[in-house]
Amino acid sequence: MAAVVAPNLPRIRMMRREDLPQVSLIEREAYEFPWSPGIFRDCMKAGHACWVLAWPGEVVGYGILSAAAGEAHVLNLCVDPQHQGMGHGRRMLRRLLDLARWHGASRVFLEVRPSNEAAHKLYLDHDFVEIGRRPRYYPAEKGREDAIVMMHKLAPDQPDQPDQPG
Repeated sequence: MAAVVAPNLPRIRMMRREDLPQVSLIEREAYEFPWSPGIFRDCMKAGHACWVLAWPGEVVGYGILSAAAGEAHVLNLCVDPQHQGMGHGRRMLRRLLDLARWHGASRVFLEVRPSNEAAHKLYLDHDFVEIGRRPRYYPAEKGREDAIVMMHKLAPDQPDQPDQPG
């Protein structure tokens, strides 16, 4: 019998308050218009699913999912620019989709900048489809940038009302 050695991957775990300085640093390095540390704190206080990819002492990525009323919304998904291209974003997205299923969501929504080609491709690779655009949604260097609104179906449509016994 041969032993299979697991690759040295960061562990996915719930975000902790002490992760916020590293999460905020990654956010500032990755985005021209980053979330503030307060937004991350508010997401944790609101009970959103806030997760990180971490090695001991180092956070390399994070994802935040809001789930309610049978739907979920990926609010933020980011990998430290120094650790991109290694499959970490795919792992985190899969975790967020699993969490959406656990919360009973049938659909997952997100917005992505058209200029963020790598993220757009990641979502397409995971069966997200474009369902619309939000004009001038994101701040940009020269004004505003549209958002591509995408949706991923997790399960077949469920009836609005359960069948009543006849």
